[in-house]
Amino acid sequence: MAPPDARRHPDAAPAASESPIVSTQAGASSERASWLAEASGAFGDLGVLIPFVTAYLGVVGMAPTGVLVPIGLASLAAGLWYRTPFPVQPMKLIGASVILYAGSGVEMTPTVVVAAGLCTGLIWLALGLTGLAARLSALIPREAMLGVVMGLGFGFMLEGLRAMSATPVASGLTLAVAMVLLSRPTIPTMLVLLFGGATASLLGGGAAAFDASRLVPALTLPTPAWPQLSWHAAELGLLLLALPQLPLTFGNALFAVVDENNRRFPDRPTHERTVALSTGLMNLLSSALGGIPLCHGTGGMAAQVRFGARSGRAPLIFGATMLAIGLFFADAVSLLFALVPAAVLGSILFLAGLQLALGSRAEGGQKAERFVVLATAGIAVWHAGLAVLFGVLAHHAAKRGWVRL
Repeated sequence: MAPPDARRHPDAAPAASESPIVSTQAGASSERASWLAEASGAFGDLGVLIPFVTAYLGVVGMAPTGVLVPIGLASLAAGLWYRTPFPVQPMKLIGASVILYAGSGVEMTPTVVVAAGLCTGLIWLALGLTGLAARLSALIPREAMLGVVMGLGFGFMLEGLRAMSATPVASGLTLAVAMVLLSRPTIPTMLVLLFGGATASLLGGGAAAFDASRLVPALTLPTPAWPQLSWHAAELGLLLLALPQLPLTFGNALFAVVDENNRRFPDRPTHERTVALSTGLMNLLSSALGGIPLCHGTGGMAAQVRFGARSGRAPLIFGATMLAIGLFFADAVSLLFALVPAAVLGSILFLAGLQLALGSRAEGGQKAERFVVLATAGIAVWHAGLAVLFGVLAHHAAKRGWVRL
């Protein structure tokens, strides 16, 4: 029979032989370890965030405050509401499309990105309020979306190669170092590339452009972006960016993230309508402050959990960090990206495209299905919206035997 102390209720006072001081210290140590694990998990998704923020700041020319502050606010809200490591990420298809179109000469300005976020927010609010999200998602075949994501990954890689072409030797060495670092998941590869590239630029003669005063904290508030919108920007943002993103968001940032959250944290469940409304609201906020389109990607939750996150404290830590950087260190962020060499910027874009394309890999499949994926990918390098339309039509044509390979 177990001794009486071993069966004592867990809320009972410590036995005489126990030291309250030791118990308190053990609890404090456990709490510190928990916060450290949450902090580690909070930044487990930087490998996705940094390449897209790099592209928006370095290629499109968006303001750091406008990009980072909404991400911080949305992450704080997600942590408080969902109470799980619920991620806030840039919308991948929109981010890749912006780079692809900018590289091909299509007008991709910060205003167009803001318009895309506004349209995205309105669409997802409507889908969440009406319950149409589930019904519309069934209309987009999986092969079509895999092809679009693969093609946009190729486009990202091409843009990276263009940036790398000016300094092929330095770019090759940077890419080789990055490949080695990526094999070690505990190393924040993208951060190493950014700060390593800036340091190399300073040592290589960029010190003249270094202004130490820009490292001093200074409050910078986002500028309201809606007054600068035009009908032309809204048209480009809706047709080229917001609408093509919808099917991918249905799968990855709505149904999949709800399933992942409820599977990992059954005591803190959520549902599709809540996530749809959350997506709509945070995009309205982001676009109003001059930010980028945002979503709740499944990969972000998996990455945070992998590095130790188990509660809403992880997005709270991440959100507070992004908010502080955006509000007080915007000049330092601008300086960092001004110092990053083209070889590093190109390598980051290339690796982001590679990861995007790898994420669209289809397991097995019939020849007709592979045809839809690859043909859609080829068209997506040119135009993401038409690629979605082609993928849907090609899928149904192959299914009915109208296309024989």
